[in-house]
Amino acid sequence: MCRNKRPVLWITTAVVVVAAAVGLYLFQPWRLFTTERVDEAAPVAPARPGAAAEPSATGAFISHEHETSGSVQVLDLDGGKATLRLTDLRTSDGPALHVWLSDQPVEQDGGGNLDDGKHIDLGDLKGNEGNQNYAIPAGTDLNKFSTVTIWCERFSVSFGAAELKQSA
Repeated sequence: MCRNKRPVLWITTAVVVVAAAVGLYLFQPWRLFTTERVDEAAPVAPARPGAAAEPSATGAFISHEHETSGSVQVLDLDGGKATLRLTDLRTSDGPALHVWLSDQPVEQDGGGNLDDGKHIDLGDLKGNEGNQNYAIPAGTDLNKFSTVTIWCERFSVSFGAAELKQSA
């Protein structure tokens, strides 16, 4: 009787081990307890060396799938270049987090809509806390791409998003 149950035990053990490995790879649960802090200096104003660039658009994060806070600014630089600056960002660490500009509106009760239209990927999130700068591609229409989101590509969810409002 003991011999007949051995193959079932081995198969069950193998399935559990494979499922656990896949689950750990996908969800990376240890990231709930990790923090990556980044503190980059703000870009300087082109016309006033040493002075911080003035924002042409600003916004504040609201939480979606994870508690997210902080602010965003678009800083205009020399030669038509622009930088997106995240200030006092706080969110959860997670797998495959990116900073996106989206053409979809920010919704209070979710954020699943932010990949419905077009988006511009500004790159991997450098850290889940702190102050960070991301280059905005030349020619980007910020009247069209007026939403910033911390997007988890692995699970297609927004951790948090901010609507950019043009400065007066």
